[in-house]
Amino acid sequence: MSERVPASSRSAAIGAQISLRRSQRGMSGSELARRAGISKTTLSNLEAGIGNPTVATLDALAVALLIPMTDLLAGETGTGPVYVPGTEGDPGEITRELLRRMSGGHSLEMWRMRMPAGQTSTGLPHATGTVEHLYVTAGHVTAGPADAPRLIGPGDLFAFAGDVPHLYRTDDEPVDLLVTFAAPVPN
Repeated sequence: MSERVPASSRSAAIGAQISLRRSQRGMSGSELARRAGISKTTLSNLEAGIGNPTVATLDALAVALLIPMTDLLAGETGTGPVYVPGTEGDPGEITRELLRRMSGGHSLEMWRMRMPAGQTSTGLPHATGTVEHLYVTAGHVTAGPADAPRLIGPGDLFAFAGDVPHLYRTDDEPVDLLVTFAAPVPN
């Protein structure tokens, strides 16, 4: 008899999300497995946090559950306080770090973006209906739709359609900003 390998924290988190989303929909394991085109054993192992699902398997499960695949990758499911300690940026480099991902009608992602002085970053259009919210914590940045960017500074909030070409540009000072993406969850 082979011994079961302990679940990694990532596998366990994905398994918990699959189980949670299935139960929220009142769906049996057999029904979800059938709709996703996977075996009941595979589903059982995934929900137990055992195994390493492929992107194709996660996509099939998300389609069967009628949710974005990223919902299955969400680490935390609780509503309690979440603390993300600050980090140092790399001098001279544009850095981005995901701070939090939330779902519920919209998929929300919060990123911290740091840009050194004299840099430009172009943003490709995101999914249709996505809105970017920028909150500047330090410095100044010219940002927004490529055809109508706006200069914003500390304490300013600027929201714009993220489904069009956009840009971020610093002049003579670095900037630190919070970027929140709100994207509609597909039906």
